[in-house]
Amino acid sequence: MAAGDTAAISRRPGLLSRTPSGVLVISAIASVQFGSAVAATLFAQIGPGGAVWLRLLFGTVILLAMWRPRMHGHTRHELLLATVFGLILASMNFSFYSALHRIPLGIAVTLEFVGPLTVALAGSRRPRDLLWVGLAATGILALTRGGVHHLDPLGVALALLAGCLWGLYILVNARVGRAFEGGTGLALAMCVSTVVMTPIGIAQGGSHLLEPRSLLLGGVVGMLSSAIPYSFEVEALRRIKTSVFGVLMSIEPAMAALAGLIVLGQDLAARELLGIALVVGASVGAARGSREAPIAV
Repeated sequence: MAAGDTAAISRRPGLLSRTPSGVLVISAIASVQFGSAVAATLFAQIGPGGAVWLRLLFGTVILLAMWRPRMHGHTRHELLLATVFGLILASMNFSFYSALHRIPLGIAVTLEFVGPLTVALAGSRRPRDLLWVGLAATGILALTRGGVHHLDPLGVALALLAGCLWGLYILVNARVGRAFEGGTGLALAMCVSTVVMTPIGIAQGGSHLLEPRSLLLGGVVGMLSSAIPYSFEVEALRRIKTSVFGVLMSIEPAMAALAGLIVLGQDLAARELLGIALVVGASVGAARGSREAPIAV
């Protein structure tokens, strides 16, 4: 590896560490939701499993090039932690993309938000935190009221499953960020998730996985939905409580609705706009208090 490459890699952690945690989380949210919208355009060709596999594959290649993780020098417990994180990533992504194949993006993300909301509730110690959680919950009800009973039941169940896995992702991500330097733990976890998803991805995508459009969009999805947001979230979770992170993630339904409108042409009703305003308000309130609650290392 050239000296310039080494210097560039060594600077990356410093750049992320100087970026405010709230900015990292919101940037990760925007990246992953627009990546999900792009991925949805691949489902007819390669299925949700194929889209997940391409996302993980390209994301893994990018992260391995950035961090070049090594197996030696880590305890068995640390390697097990990275493996568990990889299994969670694979399961969470597949269940969510499978839900997205059956129900709209905004509704899928709203239902999935049960995970971060539960984390926020479980970790709350101050009345102010509960206020932001309550505001976010009201927004979610406004987004889903009158529409969920018309949705595919399996899609709803898969979105809720993805939400449970998302809650685990937040908790385990915080531990990985403290156990590994930079994004090395994440890169190892992505290797595990890619291997796990390989049989499912090939079974659903088949030869279509090798078509230029699939590879191009798969690379875009891998960058937007894996490499960028996971790197940002690992860094953010080193400095803020998981409860605060969970409330910050309340902006997810709003960003998903925006991505669905721009990429997939999904219109927004007045009720949905109200729900978006409520969850954004909760996110702003949580962000104002995030500095007061760093994660103990």
